[in-house]
Amino acid sequence: MTAVRIVPGPLRGSVPAPPSKSYTHRALVLGHLRGAPFRIERPLDADDTRATARGVAALGSAVEFGRSRWTVAPGPAPRRRRTIRCGASGSTLRFLAPVAAVGAAPVRFTGDPRLGGRPMEPLLAALVRLGATVERPVDGGWPIAIRGPIHAGRVRLDASASSQFLSGLLLALPAVAGTSRIDLVGRRVSAPYVAATLAVLRAGGIRVAGGDRSFTLSGPQRFRSDRFRVPGDASGAAYLWAGAALTGGRVTVRGLDLRWPQADLAILPLLRRYGATVRRSENAVTVAGGARRPFSIDLTDAPDLYPLAGVLAAAAPGPSRLAGAAHVVHKESDRRAGTARLVRALGARVRTGPGGALEITGRGQLRAVALGDLTDHRMLMSAAVAALAADGPSRLGPRPAVTKSFPGFWRTLADLGVTDGRS
Repeated sequence: MTAVRIVPGPLRGSVPAPPSKSYTHRALVLGHLRGAPFRIERPLDADDTRATARGVAALGSAVEFGRSRWTVAPGPAPRRRRTIRCGASGSTLRFLAPVAAVGAAPVRFTGDPRLGGRPMEPLLAALVRLGATVERPVDGGWPIAIRGPIHAGRVRLDASASSQFLSGLLLALPAVAGTSRIDLVGRRVSAPYVAATLAVLRAGGIRVAGGDRSFTLSGPQRFRSDRFRVPGDASGAAYLWAGAALTGGRVTVRGLDLRWPQADLAILPLLRRYGATVRRSENAVTVAGGARRPFSIDLTDAPDLYPLAGVLAAAAPGPSRLAGAAHVVHKESDRRAGTARLVRALGARVRTGPGGALEITGRGQLRAVALGDLTDHRMLMSAAVAALAADGPSRLGPRPAVTKSFPGFWRTLADLGVTDGRS
């Protein structure tokens, strides 16, 4: 696979935000369940969202892909067993498992080995409680076979490993007749992602009562709107803002509708504490670099920022602390271990503190790195940001890993002045 050679230098310029992966997933699911043609404007066309599109197609919806618009046209529910290939997309698996259980036909889920080992049991147990039949190898993994239909009811759900369990149920249960209630147990994680699910549901007229620890909804309800415009993605923008903060540059990201909840907007207060200047307008955010100050942060609600926060800590002279977000070990890779490895390669000292927190002592100057095995998209993009502030050119890869969530990442860096090349 190709690698990328990055020459250090500041990020400068103004670019549009990529479309949100999180909201594209949700729009595809709601378009399928709506029961009538549905238009998704400005979707993110990435590996993960294509996996969800293929999944709803397997469940009976026709998906038409345009350059700036996707159309979901629901059709008859399948009567025979279908297979949904999730690839490496946890959202595809955890959102479509409840959706598959709404129907009566058996659905078989497969995907990448790492995804098969990620937590699923709390969601599968909830589906069984609601009347589904679930089959899975005794040692976990693939395949997962689910057969409905589920009925309305009350379930207790442990959402401490992933917010996607709750989001999946909230997306599917409006299609089920009767009143359902979801009571949460354990510590909630990634709460802004649930807020995003609720915001999309309510925008389409779906009524959900309660919040925080308990949610009640009645069905059947139908998503009333016939379209959804995907907002700009704070997750993708976070790398560009962090690059400006690290390099003393200045980056404006346009096309952000800040009315929609996004977990990774948490990068902005972190960058202010780090020493950067942050200016927000109605639909754009500008970050300019300044001092690099050590910090302490709990990333339980924004786990995808973990590797990027580690890079920022490695570049700050002095001790920083990354706490919370224990569930990062179950992501596309073990991102706690991966972050520790990356920041050590960059020249920082790392130790594991109480509760699994990473305590990172940066030396102010990052070392150039040669890491060609960063198959986790967020690890690779975080390493690329670090390379912009390194003491020499870095070599990173594999280049295509970013297509999971931000296919235009390398092109956007080039638009902001980064010199790169394949090697």
